[in-house]
Amino acid sequence: MSTALEILNGPMVEAARLLPTVAFTRNAKIQILATGLQESRLIYRRQMGDGPARGLFQMERGGGVHGVLNHSSSKGLAVTLCDARKVAPTDMAVWRALEADDVLACGFARLLYWTDPKRIPEPDDVQGAWDRYIWNWRPGKPHRQFWGANHATAVEAVMGSDA
Repeated sequence: MSTALEILNGPMVEAARLLPTVAFTRNAKIQILATGLQESRLIYRRQMGDGPARGLFQMERGGGVHGVLNHSSSKGLAVTLCDARKVAPTDMAVWRALEADDVLACGFARLLYWTDPKRIPEPDDVQGAWDRYIWNWRPGKPHRQFWGANHATAVEAVMGSDA
């Protein structure tokens, strides 16, 4: 089981180091953590019910993974990240690696938001953050009732740390 602070101060720091041209801003960190809390509670690395998503951010091979590896704004960065993590930059290889590699998962989560031309919302814009999550993750069964608490946990982790 991972906590928001453990992810923030561990794998996210390493992902940011490996992607120096990508802004891991305060707002981005909040958005990424809230997404992880929403998708897996930062516990599950394989979608429950044997679903197609993997990693703490529950990315699907033909969805977010494919998108990050092929989008014009992220594909070069994704290859750099894959090289650093010793993972072939293919949909299947990344998807499989996400289950065990939280640094790769944090990097791919950030890169998926990187492909979105809209700004990541400020910490007090819970609805805007939800909208960005829905637009980018496209969850099959979104649970809006949990977003507020997950977002608040992410805000508290980021704002309460020196990260």
